[in-house]
Amino acid sequence: MTVETSPPRRARRLVSVSPSVLGLTPFALYVLLFLAIPTVLAVLSGLFDAQGHFTLANVAALFAPDILKTFASSFWVSAVTAVVGAVVGALVCYALLGMNPQGALRSMVDSAASVLAQFGGVMLAFAFIATIGIQGFVTVFLRGLGIDIFSNGVWLYQVPGLLLPYIYFQVPLMIITFMPALEGLKPQWAEANATLGGTRLTYWVRIAGPVLAPSFLGSLLLLFANAFSSYATAAALISQGAQIVPLQIRAALISETVLGRSNMAGALALGMIVIMVVLMWGYSALQSRTTRWQQ
Repeated sequence: MTVETSPPRRARRLVSVSPSVLGLTPFALYVLLFLAIPTVLAVLSGLFDAQGHFTLANVAALFAPDILKTFASSFWVSAVTAVVGAVVGALVCYALLGMNPQGALRSMVDSAASVLAQFGGVMLAFAFIATIGIQGFVTVFLRGLGIDIFSNGVWLYQVPGLLLPYIYFQVPLMIITFMPALEGLKPQWAEANATLGGTRLTYWVRIAGPVLAPSFLGSLLLLFANAFSSYATAAALISQGAQIVPLQIRAALISETVLGRSNMAGALALGMIVIMVVLMWGYSALQSRTTRWQQ
């Protein structure tokens, strides 16, 4: 007489979990190939020299005046475009709040924001060159009126010239990320404020403002990180010099040495990774706080 035994409990648990694990496999491979491995290689290349010996010379070079100036340029471009994009985008979201969510205008703005937030790189650089470049049609038109926008230098192909293209995609990104928070405001809060004798200013300062602050700051950090890590638009506009960190990394990759140190690109990437991790941690913390009142 044989006694049939059921499979161990652990085996049954693995069998029941395996479909969900298989479903996450493509995403896990994507993260491994395009995020984890490049990050590890960047960190390791910054901590080792060309002969494979451990060194902190590359990390110490991050505090060199030229490198600090490059980081400062990236910081102020990212900060200015993030603040302008966040404020303008929040105002657009406030205007959209009074529209019919199913209306044609609202749908058109939402679709345009989704497309323009991803419209960057060489295409965006070409659009600005064709529009306000040295021979752009707006530049030529204004020149015919006696207005020379480049009278003090061709700023479009320098760091200040990155402000307009970056703001171009920062505003739509803010609309996408901040609009759900505005839509999450409950009408009962405004009604309670009016019932208690509060004004519209009181509602926005004491109720809606504190509630929206974490989401606004989180979106601001996201915009800063987006501008700080942008490369293709700057590479297409700025052909001379390495005035921001991504372009400095490019210069380190295509040259044998930077400031007399090999593997400098890895150290620069390590510096960017540290900054991005701090920004994303702050964004995650603010978003988790925002979801508390959205539930």
